[in-house]
Parts: sequence; C-alpha cells; structure tokens
Amino acid sequence: MKPIKEMSQAELAAFVQNHLRSKEIVVILSGGAVVAIYTKGLYVTKDIDLVNVHFTQRQKIVSAMEEIGFFPVGRHFQHPDSDHVIEFPSGPLTIGSEKVSDINEIELQTGKLFVLSPIDCIKDRLSHYYHWGDQQCLIQAKMIASNYTIAIEDIRDWSYREGMEKIFEKIQRLLWPKNHG
Repeated sequence: MKPIKEMSQAELAAFVQNHLRSKEIVVILSGGAVVAIYTKGLYVTKDIDLVNVHFTQRQKIVSAMEEIGFFPVGRHFQHPDSDHVIEFPSGPLTIGSEKVSDINEIELQTGKLFVLSPIDCIKDRLSHYYHWGDQQCLIQAKMIASNYTIAIEDIRDWSYREGMEKIFEKIQRLLWPKNHG
C-alpha cells in the first residue's frame, strides 16, 4: 500500500472510504474535493468531506479512523503524514432538498472512490451559491460545467424546484456561454 504521505487527495479519500466500508460505515465524497477531481486539479482544497450517509455514530467513526492513524481535532480528522483534513458531515446525502442517487465510482490505486456525479457536484456548488451567496462556489460550478457535457435542463429544473428560478436565469449564461451566443 502506498504511504499516506504520498497519496493524492483522491487516493487518500478512497483509502479512508475503503477502510470505513470494511467497518460498515458508508461515506460519499462531496464538496470541494469533488470539484478538485472534476476540474483535474484546477481547483485546490485541503478538505475532504465524506458525507456520513447512514448517520453512523461519531465514536464508531473515531475508532475506525484511529485504526488508520487519523485523530480527531475538533470536528475534523488529521493524520501526521498528510496536509488534508477530513470531515464527516451528517447525511442524508442531499443537494438542496433532493436526495442524491447518482454516485460515480472512480478506481484508484488505494481503492474505489465514491463521489457525487458531475451534475450533482454542480448542483451542490450552486446550492451554496443560491442559499448563502457563495461566489467561490458559483465559480467552481462554472469550472465543472466547462469540463463536462451537462444537460442544462436538469440544472434548470432542479433550480426551479429549489425556488431559485430567477437566480438561475441570471447565471445560466455564465455557466453555459456556448448555448447563449
């Protein structure tokens, strides 16, 4: 097995996910680390957010993480050989008010990595923009949209269900400029 200090962010997330799965703890990678994957490293973060899908008790997660050398520091976990911090936001796995059902699997040297799909990652970033005005998340959504063929209609329909139709209408040209030439 590759030493933790040599693991990329995605490899580290897969390593942790696989260890937790062996303990029957299900987590899915979300947040900025997924943006980093889908932008091929153009976006950089040290955070790894693994959504605790089945509401596993924190003490069970602490025990499993300590087995692989991670220790709690506040709400995060750190390893002495890594600059990355890991957090376990509570489930359910949702984007806005909708449950996520489309999970991508990425095969890495350290195991399978389960992540939000590109479209759900865009929705996740837009949700942060819609509800908290997070401009950085809008930029991240644009970065992903420029790398993938995404059905605008799916994002529009979701945005409307979230009650964000006016905001979506204002930003869709930013996200998909080719479709509004």
